[in-house]
Amino acid sequence: MQQPVFVLVHSPSVGPSTWHPVADHLKARGHQVRVPSLLHVGVGVPPFWPRVVSAVRDDLRHVPDGSPVTLVAHSNAGLFLPVIRAALDHPVAGSIFVDAALPARIGPTPVAPPELLEFLTPMAVNGRLPRWTDWWDEADVAPMFSDPAVRRTVVEEQPTLPLSYYEQHIPVPDGWDDHPCSYLLFAPQYEDVAAEARERGLRVAHLPGEHLHQIIDPEATAQHLIELARTP
Repeated sequence: MQQPVFVLVHSPSVGPSTWHPVADHLKARGHQVRVPSLLHVGVGVPPFWPRVVSAVRDDLRHVPDGSPVTLVAHSNAGLFLPVIRAALDHPVAGSIFVDAALPARIGPTPVAPPELLEFLTPMAVNGRLPRWTDWWDEADVAPMFSDPAVRRTVVEEQPTLPLSYYEQHIPVPDGWDDHPCSYLLFAPQYEDVAAEARERGLRVAHLPGEHLHQIIDPEATAQHLIELARTP
């Protein structure tokens, strides 16, 4: 049976370099991998989710028709998995949420809950937010990086998203989860989300770390993705 292509979807708050080390380990183990760039989805007017879908679809033009894919989404990219899955022509063998937000059970999903919008709104200048790592104190940011060069790459490629990106609601198409779905937990802040994933019937694995643990331990992250992608 043909191995699915891993499609590693980064959070639009950061950039594709957050997945590149994992992609390298997956490729070294014989897997095909795509890492679509979502760096320009915050350009223009809302809603922005159709641009996320288009970016993934356009990237998969490099994958032969009929080839199965495994969708892997980190952080708030998890909210886009339903619309990505619904829009793809390629068969989706599985979806894996990695320290990610889960889409609503019913109805559109807000990208940011009210308390996050309350935190973000005062930061916006002319409707645009600072880079994601600039939202937090150094004591919060530093533990997410173990290599200064990797940190520099991740920080420098981050977009300055409009506040309206976080004000959008993303549709949740019926039947999007008609395939095996899993959750990989890193950080303690996502333990409640992982618990909800388990309640929804998702397979849940735990690789303890910070929210960007995929750049700290890409080898172990890749191994967990391979295991979660296997048909139960």
